[in-house]
Amino acid sequence: MQQKVLQILPELDCGGVETGTLQVAKELVQQNYKSIVVSGPGRLVDQLIAEGSEHIEMPVGKKSIFSLRLIPVLRQLFIDKKIDIIHARSRLPAWLAYLAWKKINPETRPVFITTVHGPYTVNRYSQIMTAGQRVIAISEYIKEYIINNYPSVDINKIEVIHRGISKKEYPYNYKPTPDWLNNWQQKYQTLNDKFIITLPARITRWKGHNDFIDIITKCRHRGLNVHGLIAGGADQKKQRYLTELKILVSEKNIVEHITFLGQRDDMKDIMSISDVVVSLANIPEAFGRTALEALSLGVPVIAYNHGGAAEVLGEIFPEGTAIPLNTDSVVELIQKFYQAKPRVNESQAFTLDQMLAKTLSVYNSFN
Repeated sequence: MQQKVLQILPELDCGGVETGTLQVAKELVQQNYKSIVVSGPGRLVDQLIAEGSEHIEMPVGKKSIFSLRLIPVLRQLFIDKKIDIIHARSRLPAWLAYLAWKKINPETRPVFITTVHGPYTVNRYSQIMTAGQRVIAISEYIKEYIINNYPSVDINKIEVIHRGISKKEYPYNYKPTPDWLNNWQQKYQTLNDKFIITLPARITRWKGHNDFIDIITKCRHRGLNVHGLIAGGADQKKQRYLTELKILVSEKNIVEHITFLGQRDDMKDIMSISDVVVSLANIPEAFGRTALEALSLGVPVIAYNHGGAAEVLGEIFPEGTAIPLNTDSVVELIQKFYQAKPRVNESQAFTLDQMLAKTLSVYNSFN
């Protein structure tokens, strides 16, 4: 009998949670499961449906007292659709799904699974993400976060499933098309003889942009012919911070040595022509996806040695780990790589196939 898996999250727009949901949904369809996703709207809905899943639009991410009205609606949905597995991926949808699930007869109700995607603020509201019959942690760092902050959680029900990337999408030794390369070289002619250091990160305070500016400044003072690329956009709320960064670049007299590229759809190409990609989050990230993408392409990465990025580099490229929040440590590594570019070996760690296989294995463990 075809198993029915329902994933629930706030919306299907963009981000790691949404991407992972689509990847799992696609795999479920290919493995002959019935895949259903409950969420608000978003630009990924069409792709989800095109890949064979059913989408049920519901404002499960809207923080309002009226969202409690969705609990009986969800309960009836779980019953009518004969759902076998509920997979909650965010806090408010998890609460709504859990309260609906609890009202179903324990003899017939679905399995309830949660994924902890980040180190949420520790409180009763966040604790719902540990309420699954199986709790998926997206890195060892997140597993430690759960254990340290929610000691009542049974450690045996926590399953570490690292996020993964497609080797087809991020192939080793990837090279941009001649057209892309020609356009890039025409637009950024002054970069052709530079050592390119790229920070691929949206403009937000915790992603390390201030540190990046400090690093480029110090590299220039050492006489290194480097140029920094900041590849990532700033939403309306972050425009003031973007202005602060540009003023700082001016004050450091490195306007000619840093380029703000804004939001890009060609990040893979930009990383592939970089000499070094850096990951400078000043609070540990749940998983170092950007670092993994660059390493998969064969590009050296320097990352602060904490959180998920530390796990990625520890497995694939340990020589790129820097002391957290220590820009001098990063500059030392850049100078070392500047003098002799290191080789990044091809790795089969943290692949999308592994992530999908382990996720479906969790689902099947309840059969």
